[in-house]
Amino acid sequence: MSNKKLARKIGQLLVVGFNGKAITPEIKELIHDYYVGSIILFSRNIGEPEEVLQLTSSLQKEAKAAGYEKPLFICLDQENGVVSRMHQGMTTFSGAMALGATDEPQYAYEVGLATGRELKALGINWNLAPVLDVNNNPQNPVIGVRSFSANPQKVAEFGEAMMKGLQDAGVMTSLKHFPGHGDTSVDSHLDLPVISHEMDRLEKVELVPFTACIRAGADSVMAAHVYFPAIEPKANTPATLSKQVYVKLLREKLGFQGAITTDCMEMKAISNTIGTEKGAVKALQAGTDFVMVSHTYPVQKRTIQEITGAVESGALSASSIEASFQRIQLLKEKYATWNGTSLSDKEETLQIVGSKEHHQLARKVYRESVTMVHNDQLLPLKRDKLRKVLVLEPVQGSMALVEDKKTQQKSLGSAVREYIPHATVKVYDENKLKQETKELFYAAKNVDYIILGTVTVTENSPVITFVNQLVKENRNIIGVGMRNPYDFHFLNKLQAFINTYEFSYPALQVAAGAIFGKENARGTLPVEI
Repeated sequence: MSNKKLARKIGQLLVVGFNGKAITPEIKELIHDYYVGSIILFSRNIGEPEEVLQLTSSLQKEAKAAGYEKPLFICLDQENGVVSRMHQGMTTFSGAMALGATDEPQYAYEVGLATGRELKALGINWNLAPVLDVNNNPQNPVIGVRSFSANPQKVAEFGEAMMKGLQDAGVMTSLKHFPGHGDTSVDSHLDLPVISHEMDRLEKVELVPFTACIRAGADSVMAAHVYFPAIEPKANTPATLSKQVYVKLLREKLGFQGAITTDCMEMKAISNTIGTEKGAVKALQAGTDFVMVSHTYPVQKRTIQEITGAVESGALSASSIEASFQRIQLLKEKYATWNGTSLSDKEETLQIVGSKEHHQLARKVYRESVTMVHNDQLLPLKRDKLRKVLVLEPVQGSMALVEDKKTQQKSLGSAVREYIPHATVKVYDENKLKQETKELFYAAKNVDYIILGTVTVTENSPVITFVNQLVKENRNIIGVGMRNPYDFHFLNKLQAFINTYEFSYPALQVAAGAIFGKENARGTLPVEI
């Protein structure tokens, strides 16, 4: 294989990211000189729909100018809910656990289809979803509400429905995070988690959704930076670097024929151990097809050089590069076309993104997902009998590195004020709660009802002590879990508790409506508390 041919094929295995909402000199160089085949977008790249379309069109134009036979894959994590790279102008859809709470897989299909149509209209042809992790560990810091359920069969059913919806919209999917990231208490962005279950248990729980979706026609599978001793004998080897995971389990045992991708190789489980560049070579030796290096330009270049050197030295076979290249080309034939969305379709595109039809679907699903976890004959409240209502809501911020740091223009307080315009709203910071307690207690004095928002309460959270003190003073407290339903386990002295699974404003509107008898919280808990 000539050097130029080899370079083109290696480049097609890379998934790279960059900063900004327009093409940079660095990404231009990676396309023209290194032939990278796929681009990953994050919130840092996303503006209004028109800006996204301009960006994706420009990227494809560069690929064409560089002589690419097939277009770029342009991907992102649009799981919906807490991990949503697209916000401005795009429909806000329910995330996985909220969908699971509807108990209706058809909604997962419809949301997948609508999400896919909006992405495809903006020139995005690969969605890094659905999440097939079974969230059976309430302490999981990185999956949680990104999972459909704690029940493997339910995850399989909803995951397959969402996968098919995205595929029917013409968008490639990635099942993640194989073989399962649900039962971890460590975030792999920060360190290497270990799942020590025996193979028998993995087959009955973690692997169930992946097996079902592979049989149903999965496009690609994303491996997790998680170590499974029952699968990989070499200590502290994550699935992303394991031939036992890629070949023995995924290819041979589960019969997967599509493309395998790593999770980002700049995550600390890799970058702080073997290192991104050497890790990329090891992942390819183990059997991955795509190598994801999402952030840093010098690291991206060094990774390509490390892979090229490994092929030239014989440490990595040219035949394995060729096999991965062919698998990726097959998927590009199906999902990546030069005559896809372009700026000439702008008006039509902007009618699809954030359409009235999609907003109606989103609203319907939120109504079916918001869950009345507990109600001791307190709700609904009669608005005409209310005098003083206090809303206590948490400072909103990212709970995990994978989530987007986004400013919520509207909040629980805003949703309550749609019904009670004179409601008092106070924002509390869990980290400063001890200093803020006196002020918050003063605000709570002599109010008729307190509506308390929470975002992930843990065993040692000061929110627990604070709430127990509040309950002694005022029995009429309604909790609104704006993320993990497990919060109620720690706050079970509250007279009522509603869970929204995410702090998307449409979900908070339904919760407020349920408090005041204008909405029915119809959801059912997809996990055990």
